[in-house]
Amino acid sequence: MAAKGIHHVGVAVPELDELVRTWETLLGATVEHRETVEDQGVEAVSIRVGTSRIELLRPLGPDTPVGKFLAKRGPGMHHVAFEVDDVAAELARVAAQGATLIDTAPRVGLFGMQVAFIHPDTTGGVLAEFVSHGE
Repeated sequence: MAAKGIHHVGVAVPELDELVRTWETLLGATVEHRETVEDQGVEAVSIRVGTSRIELLRPLGPDTPVGKFLAKRGPGMHHVAFEVDDVAAELARVAAQGATLIDTAPRVGLFGMQVAFIHPDTTGGVLAEFVSHGE
């Protein structure tokens, strides 16, 4: 198996509404979906820019993963999400190849998709996410 392509790029931001308006005004972006994902500690807005997708992530608190990211690094690219057919199978495949996993099993993310993260130490400093519409 392998990734089918990039599903989205996640961007950590301290505030959503103003930045959504900025993306809409400057790039013609349109809001696709907005949701609070409590177990990940974020409010997320998926925006479309042409055929591409950007996920703006606002932390629900300073002790959440995105909150800690913002405190340490400031606003900016947080992760790259790769669409796969089966998140659990991809986790097993990359773990067998020596990847360090943040999630050992899929969990529910934005859009109700199955998601899981790979530690940035494995991927040259970039937090990678697998996403799938599958079970």
